[in-house]
Amino acid sequence: MAGLEFKNSNVQALRRLLADRSERHDTGCFVIEGPTSTLEAVRAGVVCRTQFVPDGSQAAVDGGGQVVSLAPGVIERVGSTKQPQPPLTVAELPHHDVPEILAAASFVVVVDRVGDPGNLGTIMRSAEAAGADAVVVTPGSVDPYNPKVVRSSASAIFHVPIVEATIDDVAASGLELFGTSSHEFPGRTVEAYTDADMTGRIAIVMGNEAAGLPDEWNDDVGPIARWVTIPHAGRSESLNVAMATTVLAFEAARQRSSAG
Repeated sequence: MAGLEFKNSNVQALRRLLADRSERHDTGCFVIEGPTSTLEAVRAGVVCRTQFVPDGSQAAVDGGGQVVSLAPGVIERVGSTKQPQPPLTVAELPHHDVPEILAAASFVVVVDRVGDPGNLGTIMRSAEAAGADAVVVTPGSVDPYNPKVVRSSASAIFHVPIVEATIDDVAASGLELFGTSSHEFPGRTVEAYTDADMTGRIAIVMGNEAAGLPDEWNDDVGPIARWVTIPHAGRSESLNVAMATTVLAFEAARQRSSAG
């Protein structure tokens, strides 16, 4: 880890962590905004190094690292929202053994090239609530530690492992891959999600917001073992990816609970 010394005069380093994915991964750090999220991170065992608070503020959280006071108005200029809640807490990126996590998991959610931070954060939140063992983010997806993702995850990011891996990595771990589709293609059998047996070792794979999963991943040549769809009425062709993930994850949770 490169390590950063955060001082009163080094606000630019904080700004870069908030804005730049490469900075987060080069330094091994990311930013948590607000007392509730910082407290959840501490409770989850995330290593918090530095808390930035306005001068005279009592917003610092016990266990959230050293406290650095900033002059009035600086937090507002640096934060990623119009009215950021202090503290802005610099924390270390978690380190996960990806093959070990995949080998031990029985239920994971995979997001393939999902680009919207709000969608990814909501997917994390739903995955944790449904009891998933991990969320897998494929290369080409939005950074899981983008501040918008961290906020929209409602602290789920601290409580379920978030790992980066390819679809092939997931398939190689022995998990049965369930792809989602609103269309039928030659060679592809698509079943209603309530009819699919999700009680085994499974990975629910969700595609990019605009493109979905690749059409060429049919039953014969692609990594997806089974295809499911969410039947619905109305004019909409498909659900938002975060909404669809929530529906599928909770159906998997229901089936797994019923199966004991």
